[in-house]
Amino acid sequence: MNSPTALVDVEDVRAHVDAILALRVAELRVELARSGAGADRLADAVAVILSGGKRLRAAFCYWSWRAHGGLPGTPREQVVLQVGAALELFQAAALFHDDVMDDSDTRRGLPAAHRAFAELHASAAWTGDARRFGESAAILLGDLALVLSEQAFREALAGEPQPLRNQAGEVFDLMRTEVTVGQYLDVLAQALPWGQDPVADEARARDVIRAKSARYSVEHPLVLGAVLGEASDDEIDACRTIGLPLGEGFQLRDDLLGVFGDPATTGKPAGDDLREGKRTVLVARAMARAQATGDAGTVAMLHRELGRRDLDDDAVATLADAIAATGAPDDVEQLIHDLTQGALAALGGPHLSEPGRTMLGRLAHAAVDRRA
Repeated sequence: MNSPTALVDVEDVRAHVDAILALRVAELRVELARSGAGADRLADAVAVILSGGKRLRAAFCYWSWRAHGGLPGTPREQVVLQVGAALELFQAAALFHDDVMDDSDTRRGLPAAHRAFAELHASAAWTGDARRFGESAAILLGDLALVLSEQAFREALAGEPQPLRNQAGEVFDLMRTEVTVGQYLDVLAQALPWGQDPVADEARARDVIRAKSARYSVEHPLVLGAVLGEASDDEIDACRTIGLPLGEGFQLRDDLLGVFGDPATTGKPAGDDLREGKRTVLVARAMARAQATGDAGTVAMLHRELGRRDLDDDAVATLADAIAATGAPDDVEQLIHDLTQGALAALGGPHLSEPGRTMLGRLAHAAVDRRA
């Protein structure tokens, strides 16, 4: 079975990473208790955002390590699992910040952190602006998760040789820099004029995908696993060849689910990406196709409706139907297929060992074929 849930349970990767994360949250509670009354709510929020993750990033790291000769039951296995936990904590930080920037209402079926803290402020009738309080709390939560991620990564490698610490640290630092820049490129894309040149819009969208999501979701976890397996430079480069297109396909799948996904499985209301006005490859392709066929009604609808926060469910469904009618979802499905096939072909290289190679292939399919 290639579901993410089943795959991350192989060799108890999820259980081990979850245990590490639970210990990190418990330690955080102790530390926050020294800081003052009310700070424990921060630990609650970190625990909530960590509770629903697929652990795909940790699994890509672990199985890349296995594919590069890593053996379970060795001391290095614990290092890899700790690094996987650091990746999950980094993702939590990115989600806290991303939800504020996107003004998202929900995360994994629950109120986003900034919404939850705004509601706490309002229900307690505290002074000041509830929305600003919520956003401030979520930004600080993202910063706190970044600190926890750095601690987990540093402690994981503390007993390893300095050259290995340096090599892995360079990958981790690059990952964090790229995501930060990618977040800015995303904010910039939302601010720039859109819809006049769909080709340029798509190019910007793919730049955002690669910097903000693709590399830290798949490429860098694969590279970290290879580094921890003491792979050669050529083998590490091969991980990048596999990881970048696969990570791009992973995010393109997210973009499709953000418009057409089932809320019961995605944990987000249907069409939230349309209300937020996300400048995705999907909507760029829809605009390009509508312009090419002279479909003035769809062109006008995309300009008028995309990014309207007050769209009701019927209006969202109408807009989604119009996007589907252009054929843009089929274009994106084909792009996902092409990217995935290239990554899977690279997985056939002679340097990967079993069962790591097979598990990476299964994880690749799970990442791009998922429905949540």
